[in-house]
Amino acid sequence: MSATTAGRGAPHHVGHLDEVTEHEPATRVDVPAPGGGEAVLVLEDGRAFTGRAYGATGTTVGEAVFCTAMTGYQETLTDPSYHRQVVVMTAPHVGNTGVNDEDDESGRIWVSGFVVRDPARRPSSWRSRRSLDEELAAQDVVGISGVDTRALTRHLRERGAMRVGVFSGDALREPTTGRRLETSELLVRVLDAPAMRGADLAGEVTTPEPYLVEAEGEPRTGADGRPLTVVALDLGIKSRTPWHLARRGVRTHVLPATSSTEDVLALQPHGVFYSNGPGDPAAAEHEVGVLRDVLAHRLPFFGICYGNQLLGRALGLGTYKLTYGHRGVNQPVIDTATGSVEITAHNHGFAVDAPIGEEFPTDFGRAEVSHWCLNDRVVEGLRCLDTPAFSVQYHPEAAAGPHDAGYLFDRFCDLMAAPRTTPDTPSPSAPSRTTEENA
Repeated sequence: MSATTAGRGAPHHVGHLDEVTEHEPATRVDVPAPGGGEAVLVLEDGRAFTGRAYGATGTTVGEAVFCTAMTGYQETLTDPSYHRQVVVMTAPHVGNTGVNDEDDESGRIWVSGFVVRDPARRPSSWRSRRSLDEELAAQDVVGISGVDTRALTRHLRERGAMRVGVFSGDALREPTTGRRLETSELLVRVLDAPAMRGADLAGEVTTPEPYLVEAEGEPRTGADGRPLTVVALDLGIKSRTPWHLARRGVRTHVLPATSSTEDVLALQPHGVFYSNGPGDPAAAEHEVGVLRDVLAHRLPFFGICYGNQLLGRALGLGTYKLTYGHRGVNQPVIDTATGSVEITAHNHGFAVDAPIGEEFPTDFGRAEVSHWCLNDRVVEGLRCLDTPAFSVQYHPEAAAGPHDAGYLFDRFCDLMAAPRTTPDTPSPSAPSRTTEENA
């Protein structure tokens, strides 16, 4: 991706309301909408949308996906699972709270491009340090604003996620003559982009070196008297995940996706965790092989999102690409053990192919679907019945929200502290779940 960038601007300072008296009526100040010149979005089926440059100018290509979250765009942008994707925000107003230095889920923005309808003219939050437009430009992220995102989302919902390109600035013109390029010429660049199916991307987003996140406060101990220790394979991990474990007294070794079984076992963990991440799970042969070894050693295992898909493949199940995926913080999921419904955060374009409502055999004993989506019956969780392993397709780390699924970290900690044959299955008569994150 090539782009022209701008430096980070200083935040705007707005006077307090009590500075305006009845003798000095407030004066409305019209701030120009952010964005540069013309920009064009071209889908691989030839449909095009015009708008204004937003963020960096230049060219970017990726898979077009839509996110239904109405908040949390900063966490979305910095989620490594969005690597090589151009994210369309369905909420019409984006950028209202600017960008701060606390809510990033990784060290950079990972989306390939960003599409919004009405960008905020200026941020309005005491936590904001700069505008979203400035942050996108500073990190070379090409975006487009002024797009009819409702029409674009409906198109993707009906036709499915597909490759897309966003072009602005010099990318819209022929270099030597300055001639404005036709949509058909821009489409050629889109069709040259790699497809998401078959892509093995965890190695492109993982940490280059192992690192340790220590427990907060008094460490929790396992049955062997040692402080509870987790090995987390970083397939695109969000910073909020080891934070949740640390708050529960667990120390977490985060390892690169290329780590071997020997690397994992050398740390003598009480449990193994597989994170979220981008790409096609069918291409992750190395990570699946390591997970099969973990299951064979009967180490407690917990996987989320991509980790759920890899557990499915380790158990011998298939995976498939969804038509347009689940992305947002408002997805309803039912727990088959309790019948309770959780509103959950999602970001996935692939799913596990498993029977709902019945046990099925695997190389590691029996297993079952533990959760499924109420919108389309997509498998949202797996539970092994003869092995200490479970997973969910959604994001219990809840960055950004909601916090309905935070109890899953407690379930993992309990499983490590007192290993049993299978993860705890709550009674259908159990009281409603509450988590400390809701406080």
